[in-house]
Amino acid sequence: MKQSGVMPWWKALRIRPEILDTSGSIADVQMSLYHAVYGAGDQRPQYADASYYGEITHPTGALTDLLARIAIRLGGGAEYGKVPALLRLDQGMGGGKSHACIGAYHLGADPLKLAKTDVGQAVFQHAETILGRPLPKNLDNPHVVVLPCDNMTPGVTVHEQDGPAKNLHERFLWRLFEGNYSRYDAYREHFSNLSKISEAITSLGRPVLIIVDEIMNYFGNGLDGVGDETLTAQDQAFMRALLDAVTKTPRTAMLAVMIASDKDSISLSAEGASRRLDLERLLDRNGKPVGVHENDDFAAILRRRIFVKEPSREVIGATVRGFKETMDNVQWKTKVFDLLHAPWTAKFAEEVNRTYPFHPQLMHMAEQEWANRAGFQKVRSTIQVFAATVFALQQRGKAGSWAPLLIGPGDLPLSNTQVRESIIGSGLISDTKTQNNYRSLAQNDIVGVTDASGTARLMDTSRGTDGSALWQHSNPRAAERAATAIFLTSIVSGRSQGRRGATDAEVKAATAVPDPAYMFADADSITKDLTDPETGLVSIEVTPGQKGHPTRYFLSTEQTLLMLQRAMRDTITDAERDTVIADFAEHLTETGPFDRKLFVRASTEGETPLEVLAGAGIDDARASRLVVLDPAQFTLRNGADRATRDAIQAAVGLGDDKLPARWASSAVFVVANTQQRHAARRVATHYLAAERVLGVQETQDDPDMKAKATVERNEAKRSLETHVKRAFQHILFLAQPDDDAARVVDEVTIDGKTETALDGMTVWKALVEKGKAFDQGTFTAKALLHNLRESDYGRPLDELRDSFWNTPRLPLLHGGQNDLRQALFDAVQLGILRIVNGENEDVAVTGVSEINLSSQRLRVGKPLPPSGDDTVPDRDGGESQKDPLPGDETDTDQTPDDVDTDESPVPQEKQLAFSVTQSMLNNTGNSEALSQLFRQLYLMVDNGDVSFLQGSIQMVVNAHTADGLVESVRALGSSVHIRDM
Repeated sequence: MKQSGVMPWWKALRIRPEILDTSGSIADVQMSLYHAVYGAGDQRPQYADASYYGEITHPTGALTDLLARIAIRLGGGAEYGKVPALLRLDQGMGGGKSHACIGAYHLGADPLKLAKTDVGQAVFQHAETILGRPLPKNLDNPHVVVLPCDNMTPGVTVHEQDGPAKNLHERFLWRLFEGNYSRYDAYREHFSNLSKISEAITSLGRPVLIIVDEIMNYFGNGLDGVGDETLTAQDQAFMRALLDAVTKTPRTAMLAVMIASDKDSISLSAEGASRRLDLERLLDRNGKPVGVHENDDFAAILRRRIFVKEPSREVIGATVRGFKETMDNVQWKTKVFDLLHAPWTAKFAEEVNRTYPFHPQLMHMAEQEWANRAGFQKVRSTIQVFAATVFALQQRGKAGSWAPLLIGPGDLPLSNTQVRESIIGSGLISDTKTQNNYRSLAQNDIVGVTDASGTARLMDTSRGTDGSALWQHSNPRAAERAATAIFLTSIVSGRSQGRRGATDAEVKAATAVPDPAYMFADADSITKDLTDPETGLVSIEVTPGQKGHPTRYFLSTEQTLLMLQRAMRDTITDAERDTVIADFAEHLTETGPFDRKLFVRASTEGETPLEVLAGAGIDDARASRLVVLDPAQFTLRNGADRATRDAIQAAVGLGDDKLPARWASSAVFVVANTQQRHAARRVATHYLAAERVLGVQETQDDPDMKAKATVERNEAKRSLETHVKRAFQHILFLAQPDDDAARVVDEVTIDGKTETALDGMTVWKALVEKGKAFDQGTFTAKALLHNLRESDYGRPLDELRDSFWNTPRLPLLHGGQNDLRQALFDAVQLGILRIVNGENEDVAVTGVSEINLSSQRLRVGKPLPPSGDDTVPDRDGGESQKDPLPGDETDTDQTPDDVDTDESPVPQEKQLAFSVTQSMLNNTGNSEALSQLFRQLYLMVDNGDVSFLQGSIQMVVNAHTADGLVESVRALGSSVHIRDM
């Protein structure tokens, strides 16, 4: 499969057949000098052949120099002394020591064949540079003596290799003389004689190479286990003499392998440690420590070991150009690659040439971080990981699935068992328990063994189904790649400056692909998904960036708060979640001007919303009620609210299933929004989980964790309060605009971001705007008269009182009965109303408390018509009638012939009620008529001809004029609701 027109590496390169044959597992990656020399049949590895060894070995500078010095010592003739005789390899495990020993063995045992390989040619050329002349290709036919101490048991010999020998000196002689017993016997007793050992070597008449592998395997616990003091003394004496003898013997070279004490994890007895110290002193005195390779050699070593031949420059160049387009993008450059502060970003093309098909970011990690880990077996571990990765990705590519054009830190397929186990067993993770934890973490949080599970993997597969990502075809494993990069940096404890995990830039860089459709914003979205506390990686810990330090991500195997919360979330039932929302809603409800609040709980026994409201006791006499409905059963919007609407309609006495409801007008229902309920439920689950985490024993036992859990719980509580408040947006009530209109359930929706319907004051203000309620201090005597009908005169006070709670056309009173009592008293004092008895006789009222609203005897009466004595002089000196009062129903259209003007005075005020609904769009006539109406109303207000005004106006206006109108309304002391259209 080609991506961006570039030939992929799995087509451009050919994997070595032995890797393909073992499905990515290099069986002989841990080379053995013993098997290379003494192996037979199935036990003889391919690298026992000098030609194959040359094929898979990259001639690093250090290895070439080591073998060239041995070659000079053997084939340099009289100039053998230009190089040291004793060379020591002291690297830790996996550092390439065995590989170097086998190279030295082939150099001495078969120099002609090795000379034909790349590594052989490099060795002879380098030797010529040092010596100033070429060496003979056969190196004067040297003899090689191999003492593989990791395969030799003290006191127990192998007849085929050791003949009659018992101690290490005798084994050396038997190999030196190739089984010639007489010659062996001549020197057998001289185990500690330096000159005799040198004489024995010289007696061969040819150069001699001595290779002693893993000395401490023999001289450490090996000799301790035998318990033979004589043997121990003889072997120690021999090795001391040998280390001295080789330096004094012409044309003799010795390569000794003894890991430095600070790199060797072997545990020794006091005697063993003493022997090590003795030998180290001799090696330091007589020998020269040498290396096999540098960390920068990893890329070339890997490519040589895994692939048959070098890649073409054309393929590499095309790959570089594709990635450079992404790296040079402004956002990618400034927000990701510049923040890496890695040398490879500045010389990307050069680095890709060196590391292809591996991404420089991955190679930099292997060379500069993995290789410096004490337990990491350097080349050996790296080859295992990379070979398994290459094979697994090649199989994907050949099958037509996606595989990266450059293998980066996010591209090691953890779903592949070979890859995962190579990483976990590489030595990067120190102990078995942590290895097991990371194994489980990789499968659960990143990708499962079937490649169809794991949190990150499921993010990718779900994104692929909705078609929302234009880059899905070029980066279908973006979340998995980011999570894998974090995984690789997390298993290396103590990265640069002791920091843990990956930086934000490192994670995003690991997801980059040569496709302009995949932008920085997409990478940012991926990291947000992975770190989401509810749906992201369970094990992830986020360290926020501060003081110039970047945000970091770390996958922790410890039981973190996030892990505990995830575990607790799984235990929370839907019922528990909804109950805590109801508890919070009930607690957060403020009555405000309402007489009382009523929280109606959802049914737990399968009752319908209508049945729940029927049994809730909503209908309550002479009390304004704020009725809050449990969002577990009652919500509005999202097209699934019919049951809620029908239940509320029935509760106020409307519809086919109407319930008995005498006081429905004074019940105001508060209902949650369906979509906002979903958000509140999510937060409620988080809150309950945080609450439970705080209560578990392991949290209580850990002061640090307890403190963090407390903060987390408190934050979750505040968040839940906010979301519950935000959910309650809808206010419903029984309305009747006028006597002739039908009763309906009206609705107000408030802005949930700034207000909540759980606040009674907010609800009351909304009702005032709709004309359903009086604001504080606005129910005056004239407001009372405005709302009275002809039928109200002569009604008992208790009936008039009740009408303000059971008649939908009458607004609710802010101060309840106190407001009504005060308005009646003020009206009586103004002479615009009377309080009368059943016989229409005036009842004296000298104080507000004297108005008994519970009385059936007292009534409201119209003011009496003025008598003749009530006239006053007019301006012309004549008589004029006393001002008539509002509420008088005299027909002003009657002519003087129809009525006696002395008995029917003309009223001073008239009550007007009208409604206007007009569309101004493309209708200039309507606009002019409405303008004229408002101008006339303006003049009336300006001239003082309006004594009382009540109502609400809803209009759709030009956006640029709205702000000015809002300011004017608020200056009047009224509230205003505004929303975008």
